[in-house]
Amino acid sequence: MADERPSLPARRAFVVQFYAEAQVEQGHFRGRVEHLVSHQAAHFESLEDLLAFIVCMVTKQQQRP
Repeated sequence: MADERPSLPARRAFVVQFYAEAQVEQGHFRGRVEHLVSHQAAHFESLEDLLAFIVCMVTKQQQRP
């Protein structure tokens, strides 16, 4: 096989957990996100917070050799 790398690399994998009181359908995002490779986690209060954490972690992983 020419390329056996996974199509979804683990360094870009996250677990996102929404709190019970989050009202996603109304745009109220609250929960916790964890980067699976580094085990770094953060709580978020908005979609912007969630995306900011993901962007930060992906950027850090791209900078690693």
